[in-house]
Amino acid sequence: MDQHNLIIILGATASGKTKLAVSVADALNGEIISADSRQVFKQMDIGTGKDLQEYHINGKTIPHHLIDILPPGERYHVDAFKNDFYQAFESITQKKSMPILCGGTGMYIHSLLQRQPYTAVPVNQPLRDQLDLLSKEELILTLQSMESPSTDHVDLSSKKRLIRALEIADYLKDHTLETVDRPVLKPVIFGLKNEVEVTRAKILNRLDERFKAGLIEEVMELLKEGISKDILIFYGLEYKFIVNYLDGLSTFEELKLKLGTAICQFAKRQNTFFRKMEKDSVEIIWLDASESTNLLKQKILEKVSVNENLTR
Repeated sequence: MDQHNLIIILGATASGKTKLAVSVADALNGEIISADSRQVFKQMDIGTGKDLQEYHINGKTIPHHLIDILPPGERYHVDAFKNDFYQAFESITQKKSMPILCGGTGMYIHSLLQRQPYTAVPVNQPLRDQLDLLSKEELILTLQSMESPSTDHVDLSSKKRLIRALEIADYLKDHTLETVDRPVLKPVIFGLKNEVEVTRAKILNRLDERFKAGLIEEVMELLKEGISKDILIFYGLEYKFIVNYLDGLSTFEELKLKLGTAICQFAKRQNTFFRKMEKDSVEIIWLDASESTNLLKQKILEKVSVNENLTR
């Protein structure tokens, strides 16, 4: 266990990450750090799939971090996540417990592994709006005219990334980034993967369960409390589609169909991002998500060289 100071369990939505992470945490005296961009918000439980009941195992509750830390209506970003992650990481390791990072927001996880300094550059919305009026070709020409190390290795195929690169270069003209001393991470990374049709079936089944649990009512309550439609649409997926449904832009059957399709597409994008991480030399040990949680747990324990019986 001395070899690794962090276990990461990642995977697309509905792959069973939380249940597995809780089982591993139970075996290793671990605590879970969430890597989910929306579970940080309070009162957004059903739509973000917090499934807090899953943290109860063998008569105890596994401690978890970065869930329900902000009121709804705020925005969360990569640099805030990094700061919150390291605070939780140090708190857990000081207790001689094992941190287990669990989630599907690949950009958050990747930011920890790549030590990307530019995530600290704040959003400049007026500049973004201005740049968004330009074509991709015009953005590339503008980028090429700027002399900044931040413009190296930019993905020229993505307009969104081109705009972010120009935003960073503009910020660095008048600012310097403070170097933050962080603990060295020695992670072992596990990924859960399902067949596409299995993922689709799980997503649609879970969506039906969430509607029955009050998903639409959750969004209605957020609106009632003054959370703007714009910010809910910004949160995406469940919140975006249900706001449109409540505005009369679709029937309930259309909502189910469109939202189910959108979540499946989101899962595909998550897996694409994980493959990109591998291309960036991130080693992911892939596990078959269709196997039992107990078997998957045993495979993880074998990899981290810990006998479950010795950790209880």
